[in-house]
Amino acid sequence: MLNRLHDALHLRTSPVIFFSSAAIIIAFVLGTIFFTDPLGAATSAASTWLMTNLGWFYILGVSVFLAFLIFIALGRFGRVKLGPDEEPPEHSGGAWFAMLFAAGIGSILMFWGVAEPISHFGDPPRASDLGIEGGTVEAARDAMNFTYYHFTLHTWTIFTLPALCFAYFIHKRNLPPRVSSIFQPVLGEGIHGPIGKLIDIVAIIGTVFGIAVSIGLGTLQINGGLHQLFGMPENAGWQLIIIGVVSGLALISVSLGLDRGIKILSNINIVTAVLLLIFVLFAGGATLFVLKGTIESFGNYLVALPELALWNDTFANTGWQNTWTVFYWAWTITWSPFVGIFIARISKGRTIRQFVSGVLAVPSAFSVVWFGIFGFSSFNIELNGDGGLVETVVDNGDVPGALFSFLSHYPLATFVSAVAIVLVIVFFVTSVDSAALITDSMANGHEDYNPLGQRIFWGVAIGLVTATLLVFSGTGGLEALQSTIILVGLPFFVMGYFQMYALYRALQEDAGELPRMRTREWKQVLPPEEYERREDDDDYDTDEMVVEPEAMGEAPVMRDPYEEDGNGEDVEPVDGPATLPARTGSGRAELPEHGRPEGR
Repeated sequence: MLNRLHDALHLRTSPVIFFSSAAIIIAFVLGTIFFTDPLGAATSAASTWLMTNLGWFYILGVSVFLAFLIFIALGRFGRVKLGPDEEPPEHSGGAWFAMLFAAGIGSILMFWGVAEPISHFGDPPRASDLGIEGGTVEAARDAMNFTYYHFTLHTWTIFTLPALCFAYFIHKRNLPPRVSSIFQPVLGEGIHGPIGKLIDIVAIIGTVFGIAVSIGLGTLQINGGLHQLFGMPENAGWQLIIIGVVSGLALISVSLGLDRGIKILSNINIVTAVLLLIFVLFAGGATLFVLKGTIESFGNYLVALPELALWNDTFANTGWQNTWTVFYWAWTITWSPFVGIFIARISKGRTIRQFVSGVLAVPSAFSVVWFGIFGFSSFNIELNGDGGLVETVVDNGDVPGALFSFLSHYPLATFVSAVAIVLVIVFFVTSVDSAALITDSMANGHEDYNPLGQRIFWGVAIGLVTATLLVFSGTGGLEALQSTIILVGLPFFVMGYFQMYALYRALQEDAGELPRMRTREWKQVLPPEEYERREDDDDYDTDEMVVEPEAMGEAPVMRDPYEEDGNGEDVEPVDGPATLPARTGSGRAELPEHGRPEGR
């Protein structure tokens, strides 16, 4: 029946995955609208239970993922190419870094650039644990520690793990661009069966909800900015209009295609965001303070990172971490397949070591610069200026309006705030646009031509879920977004552990096992007096015994197992072992002439 419906609608996708995902989304939207209170209460109760009892699982999970990525990158598998062994990278280093900059960070930077540091400055997370008072220098230091913790290495770990898995299984094993493909070493052909389809359905639903939360936060921020500039009311009606406008622009971009839509908008946004950053740095009158503070706070973060990575608010048990860190990790991991596939697409031909170091370091470094400049500029306003940001963000709870309250302290405040609103809108248009394309690819299992109607459907679905969460959930906007995404994020964390196992197993299968290390052997060394006794005793054979250490032969000649002879045929390794460079991932050392195959 699904196949007949699929053909009747002139679709070109996987009927089971497409219609099951669509049905769940529609059921959620209708259920939330018509059964608002019961579903809202159930969602809130379930998320509260998860945060209370499994918050540690979310915290531990991201740190484990980071440790795994470092282990893979530094180990022998770090040299593995994400694609054919002899194929060079598709994009130059500069182009690759620029695209990484654009991947998934714009919306985060705009919403939280001021709100995060000021929130923790005014209400320190570890006030009970460490006795830190809000509004002090100590509060500013700890605020930046948590800001960097939330938006640098750990956030990009959540994106990097699935991105690396996608890159390996799509480019190396040539599997479909689906989350189920990552599980091929475990499921085999089962990736096309019921379990594989279930994995893809969960991934698509999670991606839609994750992007919807991003759009919801952006809607609140746009509404807050328009309220400050033009007095627009902050209510459900205007939020629905904003969601409609953003979704409509995204659908136009989808219709125009990648080159004329997403690419042009992304380039405009990158330039505008950098110009805004430069304006904030130099127009606030505290450039030296901001630059020194950014560098110093990064050093403080590196020192505090091991503690923060495993901190669980055990003794104070304030519940703060549940609504901040746990929410961030759950939210980020739900839309990690979307960002992961994008990063995988642009990374073909790079080694695992290049991939992990680049994807973790480049966006994290820019986030340090962004949050450092906005954070210390905010602290300067509070400590040395007119203040008012803590009152807006912490006392009044106006997190979405933090950026615009901050910009009101700068020259040309109205104009710059208007530019910021446009920037936020375009960031979210590109997010919906890209998410629609990626979600359609996950449903189809390929990236070839697909009917435009499919991509439009996913764009509309994201808009509907956003409106439902933000307007029809029966609770406050941010509270509804947090409660829902924490529930959706749980299966993704469970899948993360399976992803690590599947990737490591695939690398072992494809790269092969290295033989054990062999070394030369040495004769038994005895004290001189004991050697003399045994020499005089016929019961002992002293041929293999010495007084001074003596090797029994030369050290084995270790040859790279990937060496080929002059005819292009693989050469059997001498005595089995590989070279030290092959084991360590360093540059290949020159072999002595007697250890080279003929023709070299």
